[in-house]
Amino acid sequence: MGSASISVDEFQALEQKVLQTVELIKREREAKAAAVEAHARVEAELVSARAEIETAQRLLGERNEEITTLRQELAAAGDAQTEVESLQREREAVRLRVEKMLASIEEVA
Repeated sequence: MGSASISVDEFQALEQKVLQTVELIKREREAKAAAVEAHARVEAELVSARAEIETAQRLLGERNEEITTLRQELAAAGDAQTEVESLQREREAVRLRVEKMLASIEEVA
């Protein structure tokens, strides 16, 4: 084996490069940890947002059902109102006929 000799300047330059590499690795690990933490936070927010969307969609479906029911009730109420008006007109016609008959009976009597 041959002995390799390095000068003090070369050794210090190599040592400096190793220290820089160690610092670089340290910063990269910190950046990776921060990125993993940020990813986890965003993932949790996404899960929460999806839950909120599902809740909103469910509520929207319920409201649509309520609107449909109210429209049906409104249509039925409109039909009932039309029927009531028809019965009132019929009652008025009958009342007039009864009054005429009473007037005719009073004339005869």
